Amino acid sequence: MPGRTGAVKRVHHDRIRAPPKTVLRSPITARRLWSPLPERAAPAAGQQKNRDQNFAEPQADVCGARSGTSPGVCAPVRSDSAVSGRISTTMASDPCSFSSFTRCVTRHLNLHLHVDFDRHVIRAKVELTVEALEDRFTALTLDTRDLKIVSVSANGQAARFTMGPKHSFKGTPLDIKLPFDLSRGQHVIVEVTYETSPSASALQWLTPEQTAGKKQPYLFSQCQAHHCRSMIPCQDSPSVKHTYYAQVSVPKDLVAVMSAMRDGQEVDPQDNSRAVFRFRQPVPMPSYLIAIVVGALESREIGPRTRVWSEEEFVDKAASEFSETENMLKTAEDLAGPYVWGQYDILVLPPSFPYGGMENPCLTFATPTLLAGDKSLSNVIAHEISHSWTGNLVTNQTWEHFWLNEGHTVYLERMIGRCLESEQFRQFKAMGGWKDLQDSVNTFGADNPLTNLVPNLQDVDPDDAFSSVPYEKGFALLYHLEELMGGPEVFMGFVKSYIQRFAYSSVTTDEWKNYLFTYFKDKVDILNKVDWNAWMFTPGMPPVKPQYDTTLADACITLAQKWVKAKDQDLSSFKESDVKTLSSHQIIEFLSLLLQEDPLPLTHVKKMQEVYDLNASMNSEIRFRWLRLCVRSRWEELVPLALKMATEQGRMKFTRPLFREVFNFEKHCDEAVSVFLAHRTAMHPVTAGLVSKDLKVDTSKSTSL
Repeated sequence: MPGRTGAVKRVHHDRIRAPPKTVLRSPITARRLWSPLPERAAPAAGQQKNRDQNFAEPQADVCGARSGTSPGVCAPVRSDSAVSGRISTTMASDPCSFSSFTRCVTRHLNLHLHVDFDRHVIRAKVELTVEALEDRFTALTLDTRDLKIVSVSANGQAARFTMGPKHSFKGTPLDIKLPFDLSRGQHVIVEVTYETSPSASALQWLTPEQTAGKKQPYLFSQCQAHHCRSMIPCQDSPSVKHTYYAQVSVPKDLVAVMSAMRDGQEVDPQDNSRAVFRFRQPVPMPSYLIAIVVGALESREIGPRTRVWSEEEFVDKAASEFSETENMLKTAEDLAGPYVWGQYDILVLPPSFPYGGMENPCLTFATPTLLAGDKSLSNVIAHEISHSWTGNLVTNQTWEHFWLNEGHTVYLERMIGRCLESEQFRQFKAMGGWKDLQDSVNTFGADNPLTNLVPNLQDVDPDDAFSSVPYEKGFALLYHLEELMGGPEVFMGFVKSYIQRFAYSSVTTDEWKNYLFTYFKDKVDILNKVDWNAWMFTPGMPPVKPQYDTTLADACITLAQKWVKAKDQDLSSFKESDVKTLSSHQIIEFLSLLLQEDPLPLTHVKKMQEVYDLNASMNSEIRFRWLRLCVRSRWEELVPLALKMATEQGRMKFTRPLFREVFNFEKHCDEAVSVFLAHRTAMHPVTAGLVSKDLKVDTSKSTSL
């Protein structure tokens, strides 16, 4: 990687600065240290070191070491955002949040959670360490959704609070009036006692029958994008980053894990039939990355910093499937810099988990559909590992800039594939991503503004905007820039420098673009020729189609075209040997190519099953595409198999398209609706909500709209 100098001082390429240190104390200690403290003058601007002059973050002790006796306030620490790196100096409003993060920012959460499986609620208390960003600060607003607020206090003094009007997807603002004023830079502990709703959108409660073991209940959370507010009253915006400490009380036969370092366990002192698990997360992170799982979990060590967690029925299979994780982590570190999160564990969830994976720090969530038996789907783990840098360490400031998380993560994921496999493999995966992008654009419509790389999400539920667009359109832009700037080594140098420059902070597209121009200051004339408006703010496919190397795809293209052009009399020429030399990735590509064509005649797909036996495939990506192909060709006997996969494998990527395919098969439209209604309570709430929209079903009345 060539070294560069520019207006922004460069950081050594092998270092990422340490995060701001926050002492994570027990609740009792925290209360003792957070007794009223004196007001002190905020430091003058000239006394604060620029982040680029000294790459180490400030070492704050969360006010615990201050002294004095004045009532009601904590002494300020250095609060300039350029120093802390945890909130942008160009903070804009977040259309998906009520919280007052332009006036105050959360620095730390202290969570006390009591998991109640009988009532499907969490009884909880959260202590938020909040820093004022303005003088005469007297009130703040937190995001909530369907929470029952019991009480609120500030530094131990009762605080008045009101609940605002309920919004359809943003929830309800919690407005809190402090019993004293704060000056800019001062901290306050805001304590909220509350209870979640049985219908909390972040939480899915499973009965024993819905688990693999069939004996114990199960709970898991999914907070991205804006669902943490249904589990914790907080500033639920990716623009705000904080550390957290948690104590979780669960039935003693169950195990709790969180997106944090494990910090011990003990018998619950309040109830010896329960156990308390403790966790600490010393690296600042946004609220959407808070995660909890409670169930009959076991673990296996698969590396020096990695364990896999799952129910007993999956844990050994998962340990085998993900045995290459440490190699992926080391490769990612070589590309992007040190891994700062300590532990990297993987948890395989029950089938209703709606995504392929979720990049929760210290504990990646993974769908059981990745357990193919041949490690062929482990690229999803490479993707989640990559999020440790792009997404978790450097985060999109709002969900309108989601492509900064996902486009860079796909780029880094494929660079890992390049290192572990080959450049041809990276090109091959990029071709598949382009087809996924085309599929999303076709589904939304080429003129739909949600296919913009940077969409306007004012009054738009972020869940409704979820698609492959930020992933693959974002990657396509980065790959296009890679070609313009001088190749993968040169552009990966920029990506690494971008990560180091904005580590521990949240950024916007403009900040990313400005840094791009600064880094490549000697190529500004080339960058000025890029049609940025077409890439960022124009719906549909990108303005430039990359010319990928087709070496690994040629066999897939040839075979797919042979099937497309075949007449009935040609079907005898197809043999089992056609696919014997193809990898799992190539078979996926072959089926993806066919899905881009007009539906094949039914005679063709039946012959394909006869010679390739795709019904027997255990690879979920192959099976998903194969069943879509069959339903499109109106193979009625396979409709039940398609609906079975749609309901049993709750990954949204599979469930929504399969239900749509069957719904669009006129003879089976009603069957799709009835199967969905029969199984929707076992689905994740987000998945069920989106499928109900796809099928035009009013679930409140259980009828079609």
